[in-house]
Amino acid sequence: MSTKRRLFAVAVLLLALTGAGSATAGVAQHGVVSEKPVAWTPNVLDGTVSAMAVVGGTVVVGGDFTQVADSGGGVRYKRRYLFAFELGTGRILGTSATVDGPVTALAPAPDGVGVFVAGRFAKVNGQPRTGLAEVDAVTGATVPGFAATAGKGQIRTLATAGPWLYIGGSFTQLGGVPRVALARVDAATGATDAAFDLRLARRDRGLVKVEEVAVSADGARVAAVGAFDSAAGQKRAQLVVADAGAAPGVSGWSTDAYTGRCNTLYDSYLRGVDFAPDGTWIVVSATGGMSGPTRMCDSAARFDVAGSGNHQPVWVNRTGGNTLWSVAVTDAAVYVGGHMQWMDNPKGHKSKGPGAVERSGIAALDPATGAALPWNPSHSRGVGVGVLVTCPAGLLVGSDTDRIGGEYHGRIGLLPML
Repeated sequence: MSTKRRLFAVAVLLLALTGAGSATAGVAQHGVVSEKPVAWTPNVLDGTVSAMAVVGGTVVVGGDFTQVADSGGGVRYKRRYLFAFELGTGRILGTSATVDGPVTALAPAPDGVGVFVAGRFAKVNGQPRTGLAEVDAVTGATVPGFAATAGKGQIRTLATAGPWLYIGGSFTQLGGVPRVALARVDAATGATDAAFDLRLARRDRGLVKVEEVAVSADGARVAAVGAFDSAAGQKRAQLVVADAGAAPGVSGWSTDAYTGRCNTLYDSYLRGVDFAPDGTWIVVSATGGMSGPTRMCDSAARFDVAGSGNHQPVWVNRTGGNTLWSVAVTDAAVYVGGHMQWMDNPKGHKSKGPGAVERSGIAALDPATGAALPWNPSHSRGVGVGVLVTCPAGLLVGSDTDRIGGEYHGRIGLLPML
């Protein structure tokens, strides 16, 4: 195997291990965030940041790291897999839940106090909690009323809306109830919702897997991407949109845009999905290891979700063969993260094609046209920017590297609203 192919395979493995994090509906922001990160965010000194969630004035961070430091680097703290800091100051909280394995996904609880934590752990705060728990975002104390447990397989993504917690991954049951790769549980008790079952499947009988799930702001629609080709017996290649209201189930919306193949290393090449703030459209991010002006590999694509039947993308922005892991949508911009070098690059082949613009690791796209906006802070590439979280303060960025906007920021940055 060539050196380039080995490195590519390692990158695939690393992102497979870290999971997909979480997605909430896009935040209504009045403009594009600053290219200059704030100075006060703490630094993660090793490993990868795989997930972040904002709960009130607290940011909770999860991954496979073991050490963090304050923004100046003068004070270091041992924090295995999970920690929290104060939004606005970066102060690392002295209290935090303890977990005995890496964290793969986080989502804020509906009460504005707790945070749901998922990962490859068996204990939380010394007590048995297999792969899933709710803890107080500030004190780290386990919330006793939430009793959902993960079965065999991994939880890769969480999202909350209204009274529900949506859970995606590679499991076959949740809380003892059969569910393949996607489930919905009561956010207060953890009880699996009997009415929500999309029955995801693959014709080749391979592992069914949800990489990311997103929910519209009104809670009416759910979108999921991953390794599946049918839902409730209907063809749904790697992307499904479901109704989540009084009669939950697979909607009539579909697309055949992702039926084409990318590199055979991938059972699914879709990695991220997010709803626009008004819930009328989504953007999907993709890896794939291949390029071309008609391929959907290594691209970001917008789809309107109104109506039924087959939908084609409103626009597609291609990197020219570099991965896009994450996406976050606001009114003003579609932010994408990965280890790309360029955007607007449909004719590039791991090279800068005609019309391409340089965008290292992070980019902002025009919501209407998909073209890259002039915004260009740059981010060191590594495996890539796997976490983008929008909040009223701006855009939180998580990764495995430590340069953003030309400055040192260890695996975490915040690009503020102007």
